[in-house]
Amino acid sequence: MNIVLGIDVGGSTTKIVGVRDGALIGTLRVRAADQITSLFGAIGNFLREYGIKLDDVSSVALTGVGASFVGDEPIYGITTRKVSEFIALGHGALHLSGFDEALVVSLGTGTAFIRAGKDGMAHIGGTGLGGGTIIGLASQMLGKTDIDAVLTLASDGELSNVDLSVKDIVGHEIPSLPSTLTASNFGRIKSAATEADIALGILNMVFQTAGMMAVFAARNDSIQNIVMTGMLATFPQAAQVFAPIEEMFHLTFTIPPNAVFAAAIGAAMV
Repeated sequence: MNIVLGIDVGGSTTKIVGVRDGALIGTLRVRAADQITSLFGAIGNFLREYGIKLDDVSSVALTGVGASFVGDEPIYGITTRKVSEFIALGHGALHLSGFDEALVVSLGTGTAFIRAGKDGMAHIGGTGLGGGTIIGLASQMLGKTDIDAVLTLASDGELSNVDLSVKDIVGHEIPSLPSTLTASNFGRIKSAATEADIALGILNMVFQTAGMMAVFAARNDSIQNIVMTGMLATFPQAAQVFAPIEEMFHLTFTIPPNAVFAAAIGAAMV
């Protein structure tokens, strides 16, 4: 059946996809204590989930930080290759978004920025703020170490209890600058702030930083399209934060379907 398995071996989660003749067959995520266990568990679960025989798989394409823990030998006797994570992310984001070129933002443990286009894929920088930041701060401030728990909490949060807005500082409207724009993350945190308020403040800070860094990167280029990838991109708060940034700077922020699997899809299609 000439199926290619694209596998993004992350630090705690492995994402796997199946591609046949350029078309996506399906996706799956697996969590395990170590990368090797996660990798082989992902393959087994994916084949069972989609009724695929091992003989139907023509090759395996590995990417992600965990791919370095895997040798160069074939997996289950299947030809296996490794693809740079930045190249995989670029190709995957362009395929999912339908753009010919874009600034790709990978929201992972930290955040990476890739310029993707017909001339190739180039990693142009990043920031240490990302999912690791959310978990680290939430563990100290909220006693939460599960990102899903932080997400649930944040859904009931109120930013005005933690963040200082432009209006709080100047007291009036400024042309071209929304009064609700954050002037200082956690600059107005109140003693009455709830855990939900703090959780939302943490998410807001990470998404705002990623969004504004994407704007700065795009301003040094002709690119108008910004594609957000990674699990964090699927959080509802992400789209809420990116919308006003998009409007203010006349850029297009896109969170495509299967954004979580961008690297795995790109690896399979390279």
